[in-house]
Amino acid sequence: MATLKINGETKTVDVEEDTPLLWVIREQLGMTGTKYGCGIAQCGTCTVHVDGQAVRSCVYPVGALSGDENITTIEGLSEDASHPVQQAWAELDIPQCGYCQSGMIMAVSALLKETPNPTDEDIDAAISNICRCGTLARVRKGIHLAVKKA
Repeated sequence: MATLKINGETKTVDVEEDTPLLWVIREQLGMTGTKYGCGIAQCGTCTVHVDGQAVRSCVYPVGALSGDENITTIEGLSEDASHPVQQAWAELDIPQCGYCQSGMIMAVSALLKETPNPTDEDIDAAISNICRCGTLARVRKGIHLAVKKA
């Protein structure tokens, strides 16, 4: 059994310690906003926050959590899509297919919490998520717009 704090709620799940956090979020808790992409922490599609830090949940074992950490998924970023990153994404129509975008939004929101006014170099260094549709130029514009909205 593992006890987790996800999006402000305490949840208890019956899983093995080596179960990736992604599968607990999606399969055990039914929160499907966090997506499976590569399964090897390369693409970033599964990005969530653990205590405000962006982590790749597809390789993050539940056993690495003590139960005191605050886990935030895309569903918990804001209840009404009022987060500045979500507003910028909607305003600039950033997603094309949208599959990677929940992970991208989570990575970007973690970056902006740590670096409130990132340069293009900061963005390049911090955002390693992959967008197969090639919307990365729009993502960069969205990050700069989100800074203005914050």
